[in-house]
Amino acid sequence: MLRTAARLDHIEPFYVMECAKAAAELARSPACADKPMIFLNIGEPDFTAPPPVREAAERALRGGRTQYTETTGLAPLRERISQWYARRFGLHVAPERIVVTAGASAALQLACLALVERGDEVLMPDPSYPCNRHFVAAADGVAVLLPTGPAQRFQLDAAGVEAAWGERTRGVLLASPSNPTGTSIDPAEMGRIVRAVRERGGFTIVDEIYLGLSYDERYGASALAHGEDVISINSFSKYFSMTGWRLGWMVVPPALLPAVEKLAQNLFICASTVAQHAALACFEPESIAEYERRRAEFKARRDLVVPALNAMGLNVPVLPDGAFYAWADCSAHAGSSWDFAFDLMRRAHVALTPGRDFGRHGAERWVRLSYANSLAQLEEAMARLQQALAAGP
Repeated sequence: MLRTAARLDHIEPFYVMECAKAAAELARSPACADKPMIFLNIGEPDFTAPPPVREAAERALRGGRTQYTETTGLAPLRERISQWYARRFGLHVAPERIVVTAGASAALQLACLALVERGDEVLMPDPSYPCNRHFVAAADGVAVLLPTGPAQRFQLDAAGVEAAWGERTRGVLLASPSNPTGTSIDPAEMGRIVRAVRERGGFTIVDEIYLGLSYDERYGASALAHGEDVISINSFSKYFSMTGWRLGWMVVPPALLPAVEKLAQNLFICASTVAQHAALACFEPESIAEYERRRAEFKARRDLVVPALNAMGLNVPVLPDGAFYAWADCSAHAGSSWDFAFDLMRRAHVALTPGRDFGRHGAERWVRLSYANSLAQLEEAMARLQQALAAGP
């Protein structure tokens, strides 16, 4: 029998995908013929790349610009990303610190492989995106999940980091805005966390893939403002609507660049050349205007969904300030969010994601709803959920 590596014992199944498969199977069945499934379970924008981006990809293909790029990415793309930080956040981020990657997942893998030794502990909030802790496990590290609640906006704070820091702690892996909660870390608190980690000789990695989709000026700042030692992970998938193109980037301290580049050369060679040429068009004025229109649309969807959930007893205790998720407490209706989600999938034909994936402390109380769907679909989904909950189990 083929023996698999022991590290796989520390990487759990991705239950989100189990739910997605079940919802898709039910959606194909006769039961959904008259009432099609509404999918609010997957975190993918319903918008695709805008025309300038698609046209740029076509030009790259027609022109034969499909060969390998530099491992760190096309120089013009790194320059465009640098300019975006300057315009959007008022930050000077040297293009040389930017590494273009095969999605944010590759960036997270590179960061963890470069920094985490066997047995090193990395502090993370509970709840948080499950794959982030599995990147730590894949580097033979240990993700330490610290319980958080509404009072902390479901995020770590400096006091919690200081209290949990131990002999084996190597750093923190944060996400702002967060999946599954849509909440961000207050910039002042982020600064305190960075200083606390710095004083202990650790690293701070911040997953900022939803940063472009911030709705509150108070929270829409990059952690890069707190020093060159902060490692930021970003992506073209969410704000830039390029999920299937598998393109992301990371901003690293200058001292870390050689290690990251060496790993990337061996693991990936480079990100998709066609996707990189297409992404250059993301920063054209026409594209940015479209992305801002879409950001306003996501905010309007949030403002529809959150009050509706609260009114039906699915309490969202912290208003999402970014991304496109609502983290709702279903304990008034069920003792198990897993059973609750599958019950509503069958009765209301609305697919939600139970909290099991996202943490270990009270996850059974929570469901995640993605409002990356049209207003019309969201209105119908809220009506179905209200009807199903009013009817009882």
